[in-house]
Amino acid sequence: MSYTSWRGTVGLIKPTHRPGSLEEFIRLLPEGIGVIPLFVGFQRGNEEEFREALGAYEERVRELAGYKVDLIHPEGAPPFMVHGYKGETEIVKGWEKKYNVPIVTASQTQVDALRALEINQFVGVTYFTGKINDMFSAYFNEAGFEVMAMEGIPVAFEDVGRLSSQEVYAHAKKAFLKHPGAEAIYMLGSGWRTLDIVHLLEEDLQVPVVHPVPARVWAVQKLLHIRQPAKGYGRLLEELP
Repeated sequence: MSYTSWRGTVGLIKPTHRPGSLEEFIRLLPEGIGVIPLFVGFQRGNEEEFREALGAYEERVRELAGYKVDLIHPEGAPPFMVHGYKGETEIVKGWEKKYNVPIVTASQTQVDALRALEINQFVGVTYFTGKINDMFSAYFNEAGFEVMAMEGIPVAFEDVGRLSSQEVYAHAKKAFLKHPGAEAIYMLGSGWRTLDIVHLLEEDLQVPVVHPVPARVWAVQKLLHIRQPAKGYGRLLEELP
């Protein structure tokens, strides 16, 4: 079975059923790109659940490949970051060879976005706490970046979407100002509804902000050979480096 759209079709694999990021992604995509979403359905949002999820992701990759989409985008950076940067690369290469379709994960889009913006060292903010943030830092260190901090905001996994963007702005700004020399802010996870503060943070702090939703929109455009800038969501989508 084949599903097509005139500028290309993307198969998404969403980690949770949480509303928000899917709608944001579709709104920011250029007209003419089709989207077929499937879901994994994380409940706990911890390292154990992330490590157990690879089989569920591959089942959905197989299903989307059967629809003959032009690109498969498994969302949810943590389920791939737990395997390390090199481990993730091998997983993706194996799936591409097996299913004969281009695949890019959320974390790969974020690495590519940081490189495109010529960022070497950055401060990360997340909605996780504890040692899992060290694992996220290790992933980016392996990819060649200096992570000056990866600071979590305490919130239950199921309540992430209830955080106000103003709370996240304050958290990100405080974390950034503690680390002079940071060249960017990286926001891990698209569960929080924070698109409205990306441009604001960039204006106030004069550094790029890499947010998962603009990063995936940028990467999808690049991989589908489309170039349609969008204003108001940060340098990445305004400049399309």
